[in-house]
Amino acid sequence: MGVPQDAARPSFGMHATGSRNGREPAQEEQAPEPELLPAEAVVDLAAARREAGIDEVLGSLDAELVGLEPVKTRIAEIAALLLIDRVRARFGVTAQQPTLHMCFTGNPGTGKTTVAMRMAELLHRLGYLRRGHLVSVTRDDLVGQYVGHTAPKTKEVIKRAMGGVLFIDEAYYLYKVENERDYGGEAIEILLQVMENNRDDLVVILAGYAERMDEFFAANPGMQSRIAHHITFPDYTVGELAQIGELMTEALGYRFSPDAQEVFRRYLDKRVGQPWFANARSVRNAVERARLRQARRLLEQPDPRVDLAALTTIEPDDLLASRVFGAASDGPSPGSGGVGASIRTGHGRLGER
Repeated sequence: MGVPQDAARPSFGMHATGSRNGREPAQEEQAPEPELLPAEAVVDLAAARREAGIDEVLGSLDAELVGLEPVKTRIAEIAALLLIDRVRARFGVTAQQPTLHMCFTGNPGTGKTTVAMRMAELLHRLGYLRRGHLVSVTRDDLVGQYVGHTAPKTKEVIKRAMGGVLFIDEAYYLYKVENERDYGGEAIEILLQVMENNRDDLVVILAGYAERMDEFFAANPGMQSRIAHHITFPDYTVGELAQIGELMTEALGYRFSPDAQEVFRRYLDKRVGQPWFANARSVRNAVERARLRQARRLLEQPDPRVDLAALTTIEPDDLLASRVFGAASDGPSPGSGGVGASIRTGHGRLGER
């Protein structure tokens, strides 16, 4: 999805030579600067909005993410400001380019990475990023294990991200106050320099738990001062989680039977209060486990003949077998090391039932 011709802008600073999929980016061409408009001219903002493709990106967010209205509202406000700034520039009214570095705080599974991807696309369409790709990393991608290892790793990641968005998940792990010999501080210093000097060609988004990010900023005031937008991602309600589950099953070519819909809602009521709940991630894992049980049920039923409805319908028994309901047929408990019973996250083992 390209930038409108009048939105093209020169790039500054480091130039990325790679991309997330490993392909070389196409040679970029700069469009000529449009002539300034006279003061009496009138600009159709609706047309400018359509030209920039803002509604298409915001529509994608609505289609991909249930709920999150405060987040979507903030993204729409940022898009509106940037569009107005671009229109003002056509009259010769210029201001310093706004700082677009951001911090996304919230629990796992609340859509932070998806919003970061759409933000990269939005900034590209508005002409603030020349490529609009997303490079998602964690501490391990930036911090080395010995002297002289961190700087090359960090700079290589930054090089790949130039022209787009660098998304650093669980960013607070970059700083380990308890370890004086930790090399995370070196990565932070490099990031600070690039966030200031190359902010016209790179947007950095830090993400993580709210309390942990507050501690990180308190220990790194230079990073705090470079973050312009702090966006909080709320947990999903049970109703929203049920809707997410319905969308996930449909995307996989399944459906809940009417009785299974009611059982799934009961499952969510119980699951949200249990340890290691991860919002949409936990819903996805619940759907996957229901598929496993459905497949086993079909193979073990007395009559081996099935039709399309049977192959595509999740029934109550496929959900009631979960340990959330006190069943014991799901294999090892989360703490027992069973591969099928848990997934790995940055915070330890996330028990899924």
